[in-house]
Amino acid sequence: MLQDPNSMMGLLTQYLRAVGWSVAAAVGFAFGIGIALKVFDMLSTDIDEWEEIKKGNMGVSLIFVSLIVMVGLLVYKVI
Repeated sequence: MLQDPNSMMGLLTQYLRAVGWSVAAAVGFAFGIGIALKVFDMLSTDIDEWEEIKKGNMGVSLIFVSLIVMVGLLVYKVI
C-alpha cells in the first residue's frame, strides 16, 4: 500500500527505500569490481598488472580505470 509522499510516514518510507537502493548499489558495485579485476588478472597471465602500476606504468593504470568505470556503468544500469 502506497502512502502519501507528503506525510511524515511516506517521507520516511521514501528515505528508507533510497538508502536500501544505495546499499544494494554499493554491494553490487563492490562485488562487480572485485570479480572483474580477478577475471582480468586471470586472463592476462603474461604481465603482472599490480607490479606495473607500482612502477608507474600509466598504460596499465588506464586499462584498470576503464575496466572499473565500465563495470560501474553496467552495475548502475542493472540496479
